[in-house]
Amino acid sequence: MLRIITDSASDLPKDYIEKHHLHVIPTPVVIDNIDYFDGATIQTEEFYKILDDIKRDVKTYHINPAMFTDAFTPYAKAGDTIIYLCFSTGIAGTYNAANIAKSNVLEEYPDFDLTIIDSKCASVGFGLLVSKLVTMLEKGASKEEIIEAADYFISHIRHVFTVQTLAYLIKGGRLTKFKGTIAETLDMKPVLIVDENGALSVVKTVRGRKKSLRFLIDYAKETGSHLENQMVAICHGEDSETLDFIKSLVEETFHPKSIMVSTVGCAIGAHTGRGIIGFCYFDADNGKYADYFSEA
Repeated sequence: MLRIITDSASDLPKDYIEKHHLHVIPTPVVIDNIDYFDGATIQTEEFYKILDDIKRDVKTYHINPAMFTDAFTPYAKAGDTIIYLCFSTGIAGTYNAANIAKSNVLEEYPDFDLTIIDSKCASVGFGLLVSKLVTMLEKGASKEEIIEAADYFISHIRHVFTVQTLAYLIKGGRLTKFKGTIAETLDMKPVLIVDENGALSVVKTVRGRKKSLRFLIDYAKETGSHLENQMVAICHGEDSETLDFIKSLVEETFHPKSIMVSTVGCAIGAHTGRGIIGFCYFDADNGKYADYFSEA
């Protein structure tokens, strides 16, 4: 049987995961030297309450080869064909770890058909990609067509997001304490994207939270394509007030076909804090795969 699996950095909503019977490999998070697993042994509400205390020791590491081996082996035993969509290599080492595990599993199950795809995506942008391919799978697309479509959609997905505080970027070493402290004092907010290589990149720094949130919409106006025909996505860090504000702006500005709303999980949230908010969409239509997404 052909199956698609992914990992929890895709931040897919729980109801989507349950509805589509999707296997999501959990990302590890270490809290005060104790290992937890995103969405499995710790949920986002509890996680962000812990994270709010900046003094707590919260770290992440990517899913390691042993974890992947445990995840892949049952499929190898069953003779399933697997497409695994993984967290961007521009942000984490997940792809390399998965390939090490694949080699290990193939030693015992040489006929195991496993394709590992670097999503070059993060959070709900990653989730949007997974949802596209799951729809194609459920409508009868072949392995080859899904793999080809993955490349197309990866090249057209857009992520834009911002954070409430720079404290977690400073703590994680992604921003120097000197520069971060100055920026915090001036109430400067970075607006970031996931670039074509799947890496984080700052596109603009603006002064004030509301301006940074409105810039997400401005950026989408410049780079999106026919969002009224799309399912777009918004992710947030257990921050309902900011979610409501951005959601209303998205609805008023773009009138999208639908909106997927998700909570940013441990893999990314540990490095951003509660106030992260992101908007994800495509800068092109469904191309030659459009028939899979028609409602007829």
